[in-house]
Amino acid sequence: MSQTNILLESGTNELEIVEFYIDEVDNVHDGSTRRSYYGINVAKVVEIIRLPELTDMPDAANDAVLGAFDLRSEIIPLIDLSRRVGKSRIEDEAPKVIVTEFNKISTAFLVSGVTRIHRISWEQVEAPSRQVSSLTANSITGVVKLEGRIVFLLDLEKIVADLNPDMDLTDMPEASLVDKIEKRQLKALISDDSTMIRRMIGQMLEDAGFRVTRTHNGKAAWDKIVEWKAKADAEGASINDYVDIVVTDIEMPVMDGHNLTKRIKDDHELRHLPVLLCSSIITDTLYHKGESVGADDQISKAEINQLAERVFKLIEEAGN
Repeated sequence: MSQTNILLESGTNELEIVEFYIDEVDNVHDGSTRRSYYGINVAKVVEIIRLPELTDMPDAANDAVLGAFDLRSEIIPLIDLSRRVGKSRIEDEAPKVIVTEFNKISTAFLVSGVTRIHRISWEQVEAPSRQVSSLTANSITGVVKLEGRIVFLLDLEKIVADLNPDMDLTDMPEASLVDKIEKRQLKALISDDSTMIRRMIGQMLEDAGFRVTRTHNGKAAWDKIVEWKAKADAEGASINDYVDIVVTDIEMPVMDGHNLTKRIKDDHELRHLPVLLCSSIITDTLYHKGESVGADDQISKAEINQLAERVFKLIEEAGN
């Protein structure tokens, strides 16, 4: 694991995923068992355990919420992941429970079993096609082929948010802040592979007065920056005529946020451009990885109400 940390800290575009599966009866064909494979970033996994004794949760908002259990004095809700991805899990198997932490919230997911941990490059992860995203209600953020299997990377943030539609992470920014941003006509480039998060962050920054360009992964964001840089060079202009700040997720297909940040900070013409990492996996333990690639600030998506204020502060500090 220490070698993995070194690789991630240096922004070399690698990650580790826990591959797991859900078994269901194939009622369409011969009634045999059909296995579907999924993946989750190791950085979100606290541990993998057997099914614990559960306590019912009163008035659970969805039948996928099976109850809650006590893990080292923390009460953690358990979600049957098969019900959230439209599968009828075979219940006579010995299931596994994946305990996760992201956005500073602990959630456990019931699955049929866990295969292994894979170390891969984000370049191996393909963004889902528009059709796949539509057919799966935008619950898939990436697709990777491992040992002849198709493994879907799930948008667990969206799955959890869908279970609690009343949870609102956003507030309107202060009018005085909006006035400052609008007067300076500030421009933000955002990059996030989650349709839900990309829409939410974009709307928050637009409500704060920013002109926003949206991209769906680090490669698309980098291509846009390179395009702007070429235009600025040709016109004798500044990159800040096109963008004042980059706000990026970390986990993204093709190119992750750490690698994107490293590319920006390694370029002598771009290194003054502020980069803010906004991710569900930013914790005290992982914060140093963003620092090592030169990120100017990092916030968890649980702190997203601070986004506009912190983005503006970075621009002010950069003197843009």
